[in-house]
Amino acid sequence: MTAAAFNTNMCFTTPKPDQETNNNNLLTDKPKNILHKHPLYQKTQSSISLQFKEKILCLEIMGVDSGRALTQNPTLHTAPIQSIHAIVTFLQSKGIHLKDLGRIFGMCPKILTSDINSDLIPIFSFLSNDLRVPDANFRKVINKCPRFLISDAADQLKPALTYLHRLGFTDLHALAYQDPILLVSSVEKTLIPKMEHLSSMGFSKSDTVAMVLRCPALFTFSVENNFKPKFEYFNEEMKGKLDELKEFPQYFAFSLEKRIKPRHLEVVQCGVKVALPAMLKTTDEEFRVLLKQGSG
Repeated sequence: MTAAAFNTNMCFTTPKPDQETNNNNLLTDKPKNILHKHPLYQKTQSSISLQFKEKILCLEIMGVDSGRALTQNPTLHTAPIQSIHAIVTFLQSKGIHLKDLGRIFGMCPKILTSDINSDLIPIFSFLSNDLRVPDANFRKVINKCPRFLISDAADQLKPALTYLHRLGFTDLHALAYQDPILLVSSVEKTLIPKMEHLSSMGFSKSDTVAMVLRCPALFTFSVENNFKPKFEYFNEEMKGKLDELKEFPQYFAFSLEKRIKPRHLEVVQCGVKVALPAMLKTTDEEFRVLLKQGSG
């Protein structure tokens, strides 16, 4: 669907006086399943302006939960529908499909009130110039990580890329298509604190760098809900050595309750020795074979 078709068929243009009655019927009668059940459309709906109804209908038709979007981005209440049209048109010009927008706006409703010139254009310039993403691949990258569109290019994306480069993340393709979450993470609030916590476990700085390069997902794990309980179990119950985690930092990616503890207990009960990667990465059938071989 073209941008023009979107403007006229999807979000409705401001009606002429002799069309207002028909359009009101279209807005209030036809989409009953979507709008009449919405909390904004109770018996007080007559007090809602036509323009606001159009805005809500526009969001709902795109697949965006308008109530959630308005709650998470209050500025959307006063944003003119023309500005939403402009943002949709701009994103389409960058290769984003109309069918993608419901998920993208739903995850990041702040995009709907962003400024094209000061917010969005610098982001696509960063993707193109700094990450070397071809224009034809913008859609793939944005769909992978919609948070790109609410990240400040100068204050967020470029500093994160610089920091990651210094650590050794030199594969731009991997950063763009596999681990973009790292680029939209705060250097001061997320990346550095995770590095510092890993070092506090007893790893040297070089070991910590090697671990995050081997397992970038370490930057996404919670200190309180992941690192601390899993390291405590590894250290106190498994009596493991730091070298094991240094070689297999993916340990922190496995569930403590559903994978690590059950498998460790089975290994202990069988009285066998199983390397950490083999204990966690193998399928249930492969794990049983390891236990039998070890006990045999």
